[in-house]
Amino acid sequence: MSRALTVLMPFHTPFYAPLPAGVALGHFREAGLDVTAVPAARFGKATMPALLDGDIQISLGGLMRSFELADRGGPIVVHFAEVCSRNGFFLLSREPRPGFRWADLAGRTVLSFHEAPTPWQCMLTVLRAHGVDPAAVRIERHRPTPEAVAAFRAGEGDFLEQPQPVVEQLVAEGAGHLVASMGEATGPVPFTSYMTTPELLRREPDTVRRFTRAVYRTQRWLAGHDAATIAKVIAPAFADTEPTILERAVARYLGQGTWSRDPLLRREGYDYLERILISGGLIRRGQRYEDLVDTALARDVMAEDGARAG
Repeated sequence: MSRALTVLMPFHTPFYAPLPAGVALGHFREAGLDVTAVPAARFGKATMPALLDGDIQISLGGLMRSFELADRGGPIVVHFAEVCSRNGFFLLSREPRPGFRWADLAGRTVLSFHEAPTPWQCMLTVLRAHGVDPAAVRIERHRPTPEAVAAFRAGEGDFLEQPQPVVEQLVAEGAGHLVASMGEATGPVPFTSYMTTPELLRREPDTVRRFTRAVYRTQRWLAGHDAATIAKVIAPAFADTEPTILERAVARYLGQGTWSRDPLLRREGYDYLERILISGGLIRRGQRYEDLVDTALARDVMAEDGARAG
């Protein structure tokens, strides 16, 4: 009998393609898991409260959430498989800027992403890395995505920072012009991973191991297929997105190496994200890597694969 799992996506975006891909390809089912992938908004509860309240067992989420929770003295939530190894956001301008420089943001207004702080924190790091004082840029984060996009369309702000598929939609309409990939600008960082509670890891280690095995299988499949094929596989999960736009979004993510090729969340990326969050003032202190990250399951399934290959 398969184990039923509801797994949340923080937002409805093809940035999280590895989850619906794993479901559609049957990788979870073949691991003995009946996985239902649901955007948090449709579920009616944000990822972290849903996990902590026991409504779900596993969720996609930013490591930032666990840093922030632990910084406030809250419970530990463990990340056991890396999914997105790049920032999934893009910067659009109102008019073409073929010679764009980060200094162009000084004195301008950026309508940023309201729903999570990591894109904003990465933006601060990128600005400082290019010699731009973040205080010289007006970064507005008070409007949810639909309102921010509507405001940009109406002529408010100079730049807009959003994930896919909004970016491709605006570019296709000529309503926005792509000036920077925040994934490329930020560099490799463990932006999104699968997370669960220490209690579930202790109670059902085999469930999480089988889940991680299916994740790794999906990661290898994604690495070996083109954007058109991936877009067709995940299309049922994004029925509200026009197929051409979805394929372009997937191609953009695929081209910059967004999705991890294995589930191991490495110390180097963890340390980089920790520096981003401390320098941006989101957290006051770091946390032990061993407390927030479990690498045992990822190492196990990668070793199994290596043994089979040998």
